[in-house]
Amino acid sequence: MPQWRQTYLRLAEKFGKERVIDTPISETAIVGAGVGAAIAGMRPVVDMHFADFMGIAMDEIFNQMAKIRYMFGGQAKVPIVVRAPDGIIQSAAAQHSQSIEAWFLHIPGLKVVTPSNPADAKGLLKAAIRDDNPIIYFENKVLYKEKGPVAEEEFLTPIGKAKVVREGKDVTIVSYSIMLKNSLKAAEILEEEGISVEVIDLRTISPIDKETILKSVAKTRRLVVAHEAVKQGGVGAEIAAIVAEEGLDYLDAPILRFGAPFVPIPFSPALEKLVRVYPEDIVEGIKRMF
Repeated sequence: MPQWRQTYLRLAEKFGKERVIDTPISETAIVGAGVGAAIAGMRPVVDMHFADFMGIAMDEIFNQMAKIRYMFGGQAKVPIVVRAPDGIIQSAAAQHSQSIEAWFLHIPGLKVVTPSNPADAKGLLKAAIRDDNPIIYFENKVLYKEKGPVAEEEFLTPIGKAKVVREGKDVTIVSYSIMLKNSLKAAEILEEEGISVEVIDLRTISPIDKETILKSVAKTRRLVVAHEAVKQGGVGAEIAAIVAEEGLDYLDAPILRFGAPFVPIPFSPALEKLVRVYPEDIVEGIKRMF
């Protein structure tokens, strides 16, 4: 029996088949039903299985769930969470390896979160379910295997608040999701070479916590943004624009962005390696800033 089927049966046994619904593979129907359930007063959590397939349900996402509360003058709430597994996994190729969070950064009415560790995976999901607005919850597929401390007691990770996960004084790295690990590794390497790196985990990419970013850049005077998604038009571009507009005088060096090249994710393992961003890439880029 496939693992997904086993998971469904365990959840259905625990919570009941009225709450845990194994739907046909129709993203339009899944999200559309979730939107209807949210308007009716429920708090549905819908699973896309692969973020890549969200395009099939884009009308329900950007024309319905994102706009209903506004168009009805706040009379209707849409407390829906769309879980969207994303990121590069080994040889999953162009249609199953994408990081598409920047699409949703451009849509008013949506909140977008993306945890980098087990604690925030729990805290952000719980906070998202309790929020009265539609939320896209990106969860990197490689991070499913990540282990780390998670408090047993009730806790929520605040939506819209970034976290300084490493203090530093020479350069700021802003990152999120899987790329936070590479950013922290780069910071460790640079520390050995005398460069002190501050690392910020965005956690939420819409709304972006501008205050935390600008405060850090004012201290370090240098900004690096790193993500696994394609560099062109990515979240890094928005952060760079925010700092250019509101904190340009803080900077002692040009802003540096890291992301995948503007190509589909290859199937070939050798080519796939060429689109990834590694800690060593970040290290070399930061050295050139001084």
